[in-house]
This record gives sequence, C-alpha cells and structure tokens, in this order.
Amino acid sequence: MEIEKEAENILNKFSKVLDEIPDLEETQYIVDNLNRTREDVNEQSHPDKILRNAHVDKNNSVVAEKGKWTK
Repeated sequence: MEIEKEAENILNKFSKVLDEIPDLEETQYIVDNLNRTREDVNEQSHPDKILRNAHVDKNNSVVAEKGKWTK
C-alpha cells in the first residue's frame, strides 16, 4: 500500500514536470553540412589492367569463385 502511494506521488510529480516542457516543432542544426553532395566525375577505366590477373577459361570467360553465402 505504501509503495503504491509513493509510486502514484512520483508519477504525479513527473506529470507536472512534463507539463512545463514546451512543445518544439523541429530540431535546429547548428552545422550546415547535411546532405552534402559531390560532383560526379567520370574516371577512366582500364579493363585490360583489371582482366590481366583474372582467371579465364578456354572461351575467354572470367572464372570467379561463387560466394560462400549463396546456395
């Protein structure tokens, strides 16, 4: 019984404190570095350099190991 009264007293005090907190519409950010973008730059690719070390079969197809997580 005494614990219930104390709990109710605590909840009432907490409720009063919550009523004093003002409602805010949105959060303001101090820094302006949100949603920064960069310019797309087309870099030259060199498939011959990439394929130089690749394993190929007799049909000149690249042979790669199947991922262990796949079935």
